[in-house]
Amino acid sequence: MTIPLITLSDGHTIPQLGYGVFLVPQEETEKAVSEALEVGYRHIDTAAIYGNEAGVGAAIAKSGIPRDELFITTKLWNDRHDGDEPNAAIAESLEKLGIDQVDLYLVHWPTPAKDNYVHAFAKLIELREQGLTRSIGVSNFLVEHLERVVKETGVTPAVDQIELHPAYQQREVTSWAADHGMRIEAWGPLGQGKYDLFGAPAVAEAASAHGKTPAQVVLGWHLQKGNIVFPKSVRIERLRENLDVFDFTLTDAEISAIDALDPQDGSGRVGTHPNEFN
Repeated sequence: MTIPLITLSDGHTIPQLGYGVFLVPQEETEKAVSEALEVGYRHIDTAAIYGNEAGVGAAIAKSGIPRDELFITTKLWNDRHDGDEPNAAIAESLEKLGIDQVDLYLVHWPTPAKDNYVHAFAKLIELREQGLTRSIGVSNFLVEHLERVVKETGVTPAVDQIELHPAYQQREVTSWAADHGMRIEAWGPLGQGKYDLFGAPAVAEAASAHGKTPAQVVLGWHLQKGNIVFPKSVRIERLRENLDVFDFTLTDAEISAIDALDPQDGSGRVGTHPNEFN
């Protein structure tokens, strides 16, 4: 099983399927990440606010896997946008992770009411130039935020990590990304449990046709769309299941049927609207 690599606009590559540790308690993180690495994951997505970077770091150290075979993402939290705070924040994250450089560093939310996300991203450009991160991007940014960042810094984020699943497909952001060479990372790729995506006929019928679980079908839909995904689980059997998604291809009709699950009125959103999260 070989996980496909996506080439970012800066020339670096990222494994298209990874492992996310959102809401994994610090005391469980080392074991969970160790198991993920053991079954074949090489892309780990964490964040300062998750409170579990040290657990990720412990698992990395224990694994014995060469650093250049791993892809590690972490994120700048909302209270660290001003002044030189991003420099201090990444230093803290690197210490907890036990590494000298992350592969991807993201501005976690735009927090537009504070109006400092452009400054934060400008500091990320400096951090990249200093070699503290290989690639830089954003998370939860809408088109209005992306356009302002590009206009004021001259740099397009390599990725935007956004809530994206069949019930909420964020077509405006994904269209902008396609036009500007930015890749989309999907958080909550399975719908966060709010929607019965797995029971939807479009998903259930595809699962039956391909001998896969509904979750595998939804992950396959993401992969065929070109999205980068990192589903979360602390169960090793689910970790293995989520990796077993490269031996089938959804038909155009199956993709279209899953596409049609999005009401396109925003009602499918599970998380907070980025303009309201401050």
